[in-house]
Amino acid sequence: MTVVNLKDICTRFGTHEVHRDLSLTVEKGERLALVGGSGCGKSVLLSEIALLRQPDAGDIELFGLSLQSLNQSGMAHLRKQIGMMFQQGALFSSLTVLENIILPLREHQRLSESHLQELAMLKLKLTGLPDIAAWKYPQELSGGMLKRAAVARALALDPALLLLDEPTAGLDPAGASDFDEMLLELHATLDLTLILVTHDLDSLWRVTSHVAFLGEKRVLAKQPMSVLSENSHPDIQHYFSNTRARRAAIELEN
Repeated sequence: MTVVNLKDICTRFGTHEVHRDLSLTVEKGERLALVGGSGCGKSVLLSEIALLRQPDAGDIELFGLSLQSLNQSGMAHLRKQIGMMFQQGALFSSLTVLENIILPLREHQRLSESHLQELAMLKLKLTGLPDIAAWKYPQELSGGMLKRAAVARALALDPALLLLDEPTAGLDPAGASDFDEMLLELHATLDLTLILVTHDLDSLWRVTSHVAFLGEKRVLAKQPMSVLSENSHPDIQHYFSNTRARRAAIELEN
């Protein structure tokens, strides 16, 4: 099943064109990373898939449904199938972690307060956070815990598609590795499709099944990391021809 089908997407900011005739498909169960040089529109594309921004031209199909054919009710139903982890977490600072997770549940589910809390605690546990984290405010959490809390909120409505914007940015190597392992466990346990924007080369090798490289305002290639890292396109070669990329590949092989 095709979860995401982008057809001839064009995105502009005033006279600046970010995407031109960009096309990309993502199949159910894929773990896809969007990569490319700065300014190529990775996060913008993620926000379009998340239905937070409309492209200026082209069509987006999610779960086989074209956005152009959906009414407001259909769009609302589709949004519930998408979870989004924002780059800085984007948790409400005036709410506890538990309250942040409960917020989308309360908006979309008619459940008792005890059931809402029970579901929110389940999401918290899925991300590996201790129970005590539920009662803390975002500013009281470490960077790694904050990111896990953001994932827990993204999972609140049991989405089929999980989007993550720079999920391991700012984490130390051990914390980033643990976060990667959590994503793989969630993918397997919850039957998720993952799309992430990342510059973390270790994550590209460890987490993804495919990587889509954005350049020249389109997708230059979508391939497994082992194939993409050897792609002959000059932009792709330049991106991966550095010691950090080679180190990540060697460590994975070992």
